[in-house]
Amino acid sequence: MENYYQQAIECASREEIIALQNEKLVKQVRRVWEAVPYYRKKMQDHGVTPDDIKSIDDIKKLPFLSKADLRESYPYGLLAKPLKECVRIQSTSGTTGKRVVAFYTQHDIDLWEECCARAIVAAGGSDEDVCQVSYGYGLFTGGPGLNGGSHKVGCLTVPTSSGNTERQIMFIMDLQATILCCTPSYAAYLGEAMKEMGLTPDQIPLKIGIFGAEAWSEEMRRSIEQTLGIKAYDIYGLTEISGPGVAFECSAQQGMHINEDHFYAEIIDPDTGEPLPDGTPGELVFTCLDKEAFPMLRYRTRDICVLTREKCSCGRTFVRMRKPQGRTDDMLIIRGVNVFPSQIETVLLNQGYAPNYQIVVDRVNNTDTLDVLVEMTPEMFTDNLGDITARQNRLAGGLLSMLGIKAKVSLVAPKSITRSEGKAVRVIDKRKI
Repeated sequence: MENYYQQAIECASREEIIALQNEKLVKQVRRVWEAVPYYRKKMQDHGVTPDDIKSIDDIKKLPFLSKADLRESYPYGLLAKPLKECVRIQSTSGTTGKRVVAFYTQHDIDLWEECCARAIVAAGGSDEDVCQVSYGYGLFTGGPGLNGGSHKVGCLTVPTSSGNTERQIMFIMDLQATILCCTPSYAAYLGEAMKEMGLTPDQIPLKIGIFGAEAWSEEMRRSIEQTLGIKAYDIYGLTEISGPGVAFECSAQQGMHINEDHFYAEIIDPDTGEPLPDGTPGELVFTCLDKEAFPMLRYRTRDICVLTREKCSCGRTFVRMRKPQGRTDDMLIIRGVNVFPSQIETVLLNQGYAPNYQIVVDRVNNTDTLDVLVEMTPEMFTDNLGDITARQNRLAGGLLSMLGIKAKVSLVAPKSITRSEGKAVRVIDKRKI
C-alpha cells in the first residue's frame, strides 16, 4: 500500500492544484515586485507588472532568472524579507565565481523539511526507521534538508554527514540503519567498501536509499541496489529553489513527483526560451510559489529533462519529471556532438564496470580528443595485455554506438581514480575555450 505524508495535497485533483497555484503566484509576484528592487527593475525592463499576472497561465510573461542574476545580486540583492526574519543561509558548492547564497525564514525551513518528509515516506520510510544522513552538513543543502525531513517523519536520525567511511559502516551495522541518504557515487563507494569487508547484501540492514545531488543512471541504480540489498530512490532539488525535496520518487519509480503546491515547473527550449509541451525534452524552469526569503521566479535550472502528467499508479497527482539526462552546462560539445557524462556511464555499467571513471577532454591540433579512464573491478583485474586491449576495444565500440564519436578508453587498476565523498568529479576539460 502506498504511503503519503500529506495525502490531501499529494493526491489533490488537478483543479485544486491549479487553483492553489493561481492564488499563490498572484500573491508572490506582487510581493516580490514590492519587496525586491532587482526583480521590479527586471520586470519593468520586460514590460510586465503584477497586474498582468492573473493566473499560472500568465507565468510566461515574467522574465527568466539565471545564475548570472544571482551572482550580480550577491549577497542580499534578491532578498524579499527583512534580514531579521531570516534564520539560515545555505550555499551551493559552486566551483566558479561567487557562491550562490540562499536565505530561509523559519516558514521556508518548515516547508522544505515537509517536502523532504514526503520523499522519505514515499520511499517507504516511517517512524519505525533508523535514517542515516550521509550527505554533507553545513552550507550544502543535502544534510540539513534530509535531516529535517527525517525528524518530521519521526525516524531515529543519524547525522553522520559525509566521509569517514569506517564510521559510516560502523553506525549502519551497530544501529541497524534502514534508510541511507547520500550522493549516489558515495552510496556506490560505501557498497564497495562493505563488499570488501565481506558483508553480503542480506547482512546489511539497509532497506531504502534516497540518493541525489548528482546525475546517475538506471544502471548505477541497479548496481547500488544489488551491492547494498536495497531499493534506491531518486530525490531532486537545488539550493536556489530550497534544496533536496523539490521532487521525489514514489514506489512506481516512473519519474519524480514535483511538489507542485510549492514549486511550479516549466520546460523551455534552452535556445529560444519558448515553453515546450509535456513529453518534450528541454530545460527545466522553476518558480517558488510560497518561498518567503528567497523566492525565485522562473529560475533556469540548466537541467535537461521531460515532464509528464500521465496518471501515476501511486495515486499522487503531482506532475512528474524524468531523471535529468544532463545539464546544459555539463553537456560537453565534442567535435560538434552533444555528449552527456550519463551516456558514458550507461555504457560502462552495461558492460559490468563499476561507476568509477573520469572523462578527459582536450584539444590537439585543433581537434577535440575524448579520453575515458575506467577502473577495472578487482574480479576483472589482470596483467594480460591481450585481455585488457580486448576489453578496451569493446568499451570503445559501445561508446561509439552510444555517442556517435570515437573515444579512447584506458582501463586502469582498481582504486586508482580518486573517490569523492561528496559530488564526484567526472569531467576534466583541458580545452582552452
